[in-house]
Amino acid sequence: MLETTIQIRLLGPDDAAVLSQIADDVFDHEVDPTWCAEFFADPRHHLAVAIDGTQVVGMASAVHYLHPDKPPELFINEVGVAAAYQGRAIGRQLLATLLTHAATLGCESAWVLTEATNTSARRMYAAAGGVEATTAPLMIEFRT
Repeated sequence: MLETTIQIRLLGPDDAAVLSQIADDVFDHEVDPTWCAEFFADPRHHLAVAIDGTQVVGMASAVHYLHPDKPPELFINEVGVAAAYQGRAIGRQLLATLLTHAATLGCESAWVLTEATNTSARRMYAAAGGVEATTAPLMIEFRT
């Protein structure tokens, strides 16, 4: 169960200032103000955060997208929780917030990728109701 001081919020276009205080290990890098503004200006980008007092201690980001022959889907880009806050169901709560929001957007499914060796992420996704695919996708990266 979450501690009472932790608040889970889905941020909106006017909430970029919430990201001014972030615990270590939540994001991979420092938040860039230009990219942050662009992220929040796009209504298809979504960011749920866990806040302890005024500090962001967890986040989950996603994008919902459309395709001409498929119903809307939510791609969960990543989930990050500060090391000191792990093991408290914060990641699951962040995912639940994104999944609830995805349903309001008409998304029929959501998906996320992780490394096979990332056992803690796999446990968290399973605890949140995720089901691992029976065949492993192969990710191909391109540098632009």
